Amino acid sequence: MTGVVILLIVLLVAIVAVPLMIVYSGYNRIMALDARCDTALADIDVQLKHRHSLIPGLVETVRGFAKHETAAIENVAQARAAALGAASPQMRLEAEQQLGQSINAMLSIAESYPDLKASGHFRDLSGQLTDIENRVSAARRFYNLAVEEYNTAIRQFPGSRIASYRRLSTRRPYELGVERLIMDEPVAIQF
Repeated sequence: MTGVVILLIVLLVAIVAVPLMIVYSGYNRIMALDARCDTALADIDVQLKHRHSLIPGLVETVRGFAKHETAAIENVAQARAAALGAASPQMRLEAEQQLGQSINAMLSIAESYPDLKASGHFRDLSGQLTDIENRVSAARRFYNLAVEEYNTAIRQFPGSRIASYRRLSTRRPYELGVERLIMDEPVAIQF
């Protein structure tokens, strides 16, 4: 009789403990993936801030050599200001897209000014900008992978139940839409 009681107790504990362990580990996994997404987004932010810090020097260098190209220079300055002042992630993404386009347009103007292309300061800044664009692309890819893993986890069982209970929603990847090809390509400057 005592063997049957012990077996029933073990069975009851297993019936209660196993689902609790599954839910507990699922919850911890989702929270870890959520934190990874936050960290990856912060990495993008750091790289974009570094890019923003390079722009004033680049603008002044181009302005010194290409005085007649005020529209392109002003577009970069306005796009940078919009990116720095964006209130929502979607507004920021749009502003960063515009900033990338403006930078590319300004750098394409450099092709018309041999003295500018020959400037050591311009070459240094454009090299740093190319490097930072590569780092932004890498950080964005890491973020998108983290988002994909997180979104998959909250769509599968038991993550879907945990997400529903905790009111967690899917995250949006850092997509650049039509401009993706422009932004994925590092800024190329030919000398």
